[in-house]
Amino acid sequence: MLVSELMLQQTQVARVVPKYSAFLAAFPTPAVCAAAPAGDVVRAWAGLGYNRRALNLHRCAVAVVERHGGSLPSTLAELLVLPGIGPYTARAVLAFAFGEDVGVIDVNARRVLARAFASFDQSSADALVPPGCGWAWNSAVLDLGATICTSRAPKCGRCPMAAECAWRAAGGEDPFVPSARQSTFEGSDRQGRGRLVDALRAGSVAAADLPAVMGWPDDPARASRVADTLVRDGLARREGDRLCLP
Repeated sequence: MLVSELMLQQTQVARVVPKYSAFLAAFPTPAVCAAAPAGDVVRAWAGLGYNRRALNLHRCAVAVVERHGGSLPSTLAELLVLPGIGPYTARAVLAFAFGEDVGVIDVNARRVLARAFASFDQSSADALVPPGCGWAWNSAVLDLGATICTSRAPKCGRCPMAAECAWRAAGGEDPFVPSARQSTFEGSDRQGRGRLVDALRAGSVAAADLPAVMGWPDDPARASRVADTLVRDGLARREGDRLCLP
């Protein structure tokens, strides 16, 4: 459950499905993941992007083994202190892995709740979950937001909640304001980081080759600066004048 949630953050389902099965085959338990070098986990993450998630998953596995005997904890407080687990992921684990009655709020669910119930906060979302129905309720709300109650051109005629929707009753005065659009990826530092991690999956990279590998052959200072961020984040390490995976 935790693996799928982390993989699906900002990554399309079609890209995740084959990687998910392969990842679980390589790392079937937290103990196996924790015992592996972090670089092996990063290599298995190839094609999913946002490589820091792979490193966080490895750190989380180590913490689960050290603090919880290799089993993922089942309380919100314990989940929230694990590396890489924020409020959404913690509640997703509680609802979908443990069947707890908590509201799982991503951008799609927030839109549904804001429109249908004029509800924005976590406590209201938790209160709306029917007792004993955490898994089913959150599955329905997330799916509704992804397929019917979309940001643009919502399919109100097909919505099972249309008759009780506060937004529709108000004439479509949308209370939901989408978050700011993500910055452009092409030419960004994120793109350079991703290119370098992809190269490191195949082997070490010499410092002199960083500009070409990262797509900035005429800007070695930028390549060096961005490569330093990978080292600080733990996604790369230096061996002499070369970089490699941790």
